[in-house]
Amino acid sequence: FYACTHEKGKRKMTDYEQCNYTEEEARKLGVVGWVKNTRQGTVTGQVQGPEDKVNAMKSWLSKVGSPSSRIDRTNFSNEKEIPKLDFSGFSTRY
Repeated sequence: FYACTHEKGKRKMTDYEQCNYTEEEARKLGVVGWVKNTRQGTVTGQVQGPEDKVNAMKSWLSKVGSPSSRIDRTNFSNEKEIPKLDFSGFSTRY
């Protein structure tokens, strides 16, 4: 399995909408982890799963996002192989 932490630049939408679309896409792709809106107006989270699925999620986070979002930048960090998944699903944290 593979894991990474992400942070997206400024969002232009409601907090609920951004996280809802991210959760939906994660479930479609079959990755696990979490997403959270920050007080600085960014979205952060962690994604885990097979490397190809994590890479597909990274691409979606970088290029697509939710319909009304504006992606200024996307940073990925802590990218590494992991022996097992730390999460059983994908959720929104508050």
